Amino acid sequence: MNMLERVRQSLKSDHVPTMKIGDTVRVHVKIVEGERKRVQVFEGILIAQRGSLNTETFTVRKISHGVGVERIFPVHSPNIEKVEVVRHGRVRRAKLYYLRDKKGKEAKVKEREFRREDKSLSQVKPSVEQEEPTEPEETEALDSEEEKSG
Repeated sequence: MNMLERVRQSLKSDHVPTMKIGDTVRVHVKIVEGERKRVQVFEGILIAQRGSLNTETFTVRKISHGVGVERIFPVHSPNIEKVEVVRHGRVRRAKLYYLRDKKGKEAKVKEREFRREDKSLSQVKPSVEQEEPTEPEETEALDSEEEKSG
């Protein structure tokens, strides 16, 4: 491993969530105003991701007082305290630059639905049934110990 790769690995951060294009994210950014430090929240739709390793960035777009505002954040920046995924969007594009031309309801992204398969539900049910009989046995054992001691 050469020197450049070692520096890149050392600059990576661990607070990177799994987020995809179209998700509504809430980015908590550290702001320094003079001597005072505070955290400001920037919430919007994730419209682009680019780069790799420690040069990775993502672009978030929101509408503020009727004006579109985009902000580009480095993923591994020490100024980002955390990134929360508020909701998952269903999109079919890698970049959502077309949202810049849309207004109002047109600029919204549909929410992604998560569906469970029937197989996974059938696997969950037997495990629940197995746990139920074990609980009464434990209470019966406790009752018999109380009778012996009493």
